[in-house]
Formats: sequence, C-alpha cells, structure tokens
Amino acid sequence: MAGGGPAIFLCAGTSGNARNRKEILMKRNYPHLCSPITIGNVTFRNRMFSAPMGGTDITNDGCIGPKSTAFYELRAKGGAAAVTVSECMVHPATDGSHAYHLDESILNSLASATYTADAIRRHGAIPSLELSHSGMYSGTYMTDKSRQKGLAQWGPSACTRPDGVPVGELTKEMIADIVRSYGHVAGLAKRAGFEMIMIHGGHGWLINQFFSPYFNHRGDEYGGSLKNRCRFAVEVLQSVRAAVGPGFPIEFRMSGSELFEGGYDLAEGCRIAQQIEPYINLLHVSAGTYQRGFGDTHPSMFKEHGCNVYLAAEIKKHVSVPVATIGGLNDPAQMEEIIVSGKADVVYMARALLADPQLPNKVMANREGEIVRCLRCFTCMAERAATATRRCTVNPLIGRELEGDTVYPAPEKKKVLVAGGGPGGLYAAYTAARRGHQVILCEKDGELGGILKSEQALPFKREMYELAGTYAALARKAGVEIRLNTAVTPELAEAEAPDALIIAVGSAPLVPPIPGLDGDNVVIVNNYYKEKDKITDDVVVFGGGLAGCECAIHLGQEGKRVHLVDMRDALAPDANVRHRPLLLKEIERYATVHTGCKGLEVRSDGIVCETKNGERILVPGTSVICALGQRSRTAGVDALRDCAPFVRVIGDAAKVSTITNAVYWGYHAALDI
Repeated sequence: MAGGGPAIFLCAGTSGNARNRKEILMKRNYPHLCSPITIGNVTFRNRMFSAPMGGTDITNDGCIGPKSTAFYELRAKGGAAAVTVSECMVHPATDGSHAYHLDESILNSLASATYTADAIRRHGAIPSLELSHSGMYSGTYMTDKSRQKGLAQWGPSACTRPDGVPVGELTKEMIADIVRSYGHVAGLAKRAGFEMIMIHGGHGWLINQFFSPYFNHRGDEYGGSLKNRCRFAVEVLQSVRAAVGPGFPIEFRMSGSELFEGGYDLAEGCRIAQQIEPYINLLHVSAGTYQRGFGDTHPSMFKEHGCNVYLAAEIKKHVSVPVATIGGLNDPAQMEEIIVSGKADVVYMARALLADPQLPNKVMANREGEIVRCLRCFTCMAERAATATRRCTVNPLIGRELEGDTVYPAPEKKKVLVAGGGPGGLYAAYTAARRGHQVILCEKDGELGGILKSEQALPFKREMYELAGTYAALARKAGVEIRLNTAVTPELAEAEAPDALIIAVGSAPLVPPIPGLDGDNVVIVNNYYKEKDKITDDVVVFGGGLAGCECAIHLGQEGKRVHLVDMRDALAPDANVRHRPLLLKEIERYATVHTGCKGLEVRSDGIVCETKNGERILVPGTSVICALGQRSRTAGVDALRDCAPFVRVIGDAAKVSTITNAVYWGYHAALDI
C-alpha cells in the first residue's frame, strides 16, 4: 500500500520502432490515492480533491475578486484533482449570505467566474462550483452588511431562530422559483467553464433544512415523510441536470448525520442518500450542521483525524455512485487506506491544502515527508471572521496569493545568519536558502523548535511540535547549515561577518515574584514535556490563557483532577474566535475553573487566591503548572542589533504573538534580503 521505492525503468520488448523505446514507470507510494477516477464524463487526475472554501475579496454584488481567484488557483497548481469554489448563492432575492452570486445581469459576474474557472483548469485541475441557499440563515454571513438586518429569512417552516430572528415559511411559488434558480445558475457555471457542479445539501443550509425533521414541519408535499422531505432536493437536482445536460458531473454534498438531538441520524442519512442517488454522479458525505456543530463539520484538534469517515463508509454500502469523504484528513497513508478499504472513492481536504497546497503533488512524487501538516488551529477561519482576510499559521502565502507564490533567486548572493531555531527562524532560513543565499541557522539548545518543543507532551498538539521537524527538513534540503547548541553572540556574529542577521530568539516564560512559585512542586508550562513525571494527580494550572487551558485539558484527559486559576473573568482571551468556543467546551469537561481569582501564594497544598470581593480561598492541588504568559527576550535582541548591515527581528523576539506572525515575518524578512 505504501511501500515506497525508486522509479523503475523498463525497456519495451515489442517489435518495430517500439523495441528500443524506454518507458518510465513510477512506483507510487500511494497508488490508489494517486489513481485517476472518472465521474460522469470527466476524468480526474487523482483522488485528492480541494473542498469548498470561501473567498475574501468578494464584491457587494457577489463577484469573485482577483485575490480569491489566485487563492483557488494555488490549489490547482498544487495538484488537487478538483478545486471547488464556494459558495455561490443561487437566489439573491432570498439569500444574501456567503456572498458569491452568478448573474448575467451583474457586470463582471460571469467574467470573474470565467477567469476563476480558467485559472483552475489551466493547471490540470477540474473547476467545480458549489451552489447553495442558506435558508433560515440567509443573512448570517452577508458581504453587504447594510442589508444584513433588512433581509427576511425563509425556511421550510416558520419559526424563530435561537438568536431571535423570525423565519418565514417558503411558499410553493417561492420554492419553485428557487428550484429554477439552481438550474439557471448551474447553466451559467457551465458556460463560465466549470466542469462539475456541487449542490450543497448539508451543514444546516436550506436543502438540509428540508431534510431535517428538526427544521421541517410542513404538512404539504415538501414535509412529513422522508420522500417528501427529499422532494426539494430532487427537484433542485432535476433542474440542474436539465441545465447542464447528461454526463456533466453533479456532486451532492450532504451531512451523513446531523449529529444533534432532534436531527436525522446516520440510518436516516443512508435513506436520504438513496433518494438522491438517481440524480447525481458523486455523493459527498460530510457531517453536522454549521450552526449547531461547528466542531463536527470542521473537526478540531481535539478530535481524531478522519473522525467523520465512518459516515461515508456506511452510506457507501447503500448506494452505487462514487462517494467522497472529508474531515480533518492530511495523512496520505490514512487517505490511501480509506480508498483501499472501500470506505470512500474520493478524499476531500480544505485546511490541509491551505497548510500545504502542494500536498497532492508531493504525494504523487513520493515526497510525503515534506508535507507541512495542518494544525487544525482554525487561524484560517478565525481570520476570515475577524478581518475578512485569510491567513494560515504554517503557510505565509495564504491570503496573499496574488503577490505570487514563487520564491525568486536574489540578485546578489549574501551570507545570512539566523539566530534561533523556532518556527519563524526556520522558515526564514528556508526561504533565504531558496533565494540562493548562504544561510547559517544557530540554535542555543540541542533541539530545534523553540516554544514548539513544549507541545510534544500534548497529543492533540503533536502536529504543532512536528512542524519544526518539517521546517528543518525543508531548510536542510534547501542548503541551510544548522548548528545546535550554539547561541548567536556578538562575538560569533563578528566571526561569521554576515551580510544579514535575522533575530528569532523567541520569548521566555513570565514568572512573577509570587511566594512559592519557585517551589519544587511547580513546573513551568514550557517545561512540562520534560518534567511531566513530577505532576501528581491533583493539579492547579496557574494561568488561564491558551497555553494554560490546553495543558489543563490534557491533564484532565489523563485522568488528573485539575483546577484552573486566572485573575481575569474570561479564559483564553488569546485564543482565536473559532478555536476558543471548542476549547472552552473541553475545559468544561476536564477542569474546575476559578476566574476572577488573583494568586497570592503557592503552597504545597495549592494556591492561595484572592477573589474579586477580597475573600481569600485555597485552590487545592499538590502540583502547580505555571502558565502566566511569555515575554520577549529583549536583552538578547538588543545585544545583536548592530551585528550586521541588515538586521530584522521576528516572532516573539519582536513581540509576543503567534506562530502565524513568526512564520509570516520570517518569510518576508528573507524576501527582503
């Protein structure tokens, strides 16, 4: 299955001119994952598809902006067999969410879609467009915020949403108009050059709302029985087929189960799939609903990779069309097993192809060891929610694709010294070497990774720890000389005489002068991986930031009794808006929380704290984890500022921040040399 091996050269033994012809056959490590598949009348080059992801520079009238076009193109360049553009809302009169529209009456609408489809297709990938309607959540994620409160919400049945927004029941006339719009937009998509259409019938949007007994309480032909609840979807698919013609691939995306009480379960999902099957060419099985189960639809680091594959595997037993699966997949060995075992015919990735758009190409070329793995940290989705841009913790290109993805040779080769082997320093060194510079990276410790070293003790953050190893391998391959146990001092810099110095010396734990905090029962959170054997079964985690919360969750998962103390009212304010709610759910399961409590003294039996009203309490525990934050290593930075003509300070050394910024600043520091 994943045996490896070099390319095999075979001499043809046939007669005629072919007798002396050499054929080169490559033994692929993951032959099933790399094999083509024909869906409808279209052949896809492998089984690795790029899942729907929304764009960023979307105009108020729903056109795809050039940044988004470049965003999708990067996945096509990376070798994905299909790239899905997401989401195109088919009926703007009743749906203003998720932004993209395809309407020939809107200037540039068809043209921008055509440019996007072309940008994907010219790299050998098949462009696909996801068509959707948000139903009762139609105003949730509008681009034109001025319309957000004024847009009426429509669903299968009248109700009031949990946020108090009233929802009207779609009339039969409105349903018929929406059905027609699906066909019309599908026809426009085909005209624009898209070669597959994905109909979104999952994640709690309109078609899913019709499927769901939780949302659909109609008494007419669109409600009640399973056949009736599937009627809207069937009419949509019939409308799309009439518009695109026979043989054109139609993919249907559904949630195998809604995964909440009152929604449909997997058994019902299998029956829904059977109702839909006659009208489609590919069945894409996802999970959950966006509004009620974000962490199911987008599996977090707290879940197993491929946690939703079982849904596709079960549904595949009940249908004859090819089935696609999705959900936290980034390991080619796991994806190969999914195909080999018959759980699915196609694997979809979204965040994994942000972290490394070249993942499919690397798999095809037997370079799986160079894959930069997704951390499932949700930076990508949080940044879109916070700033309407896109970022990725491990890939500085994401959201900036229009600036170019090629690292060009520097006009003049220079000697570059990098101080610090954390993620920012490693990525800076890697990038500088790719530009042709002579690069020396010095790390004062005996292991690379910087603050990432501490993540190795937390199983759900193992990929964050392994990131340093991947960056180091890429840096060495690019020609970086790495020196361990070597601190960059002014004397070393003088001896090396670099043209450029990148200072990436990171940060140090913040340990305030609280009595007892230097005791034998205290472990600094950064050092937990080295001193975990010191931790007893009763633990107080002192500090409720991201690092403290994640350590508390891990300790709770190990069966320890965990108390979490923070003087602030809210935990993990430094966590992003997508990760934080899932983090807090895990905290509820594994820790007793004491917010608004100021630590005064660490004792052998716990931490003495002062509450907001001045009361002194003892938070019990025989071990203490100190997780009170980080501070920049300013002394080390100041000592090196004048040690080269070009000096750049990056990452925590410049400002205690995120891995995202460390990598991004390191990348651009190298480009500036």
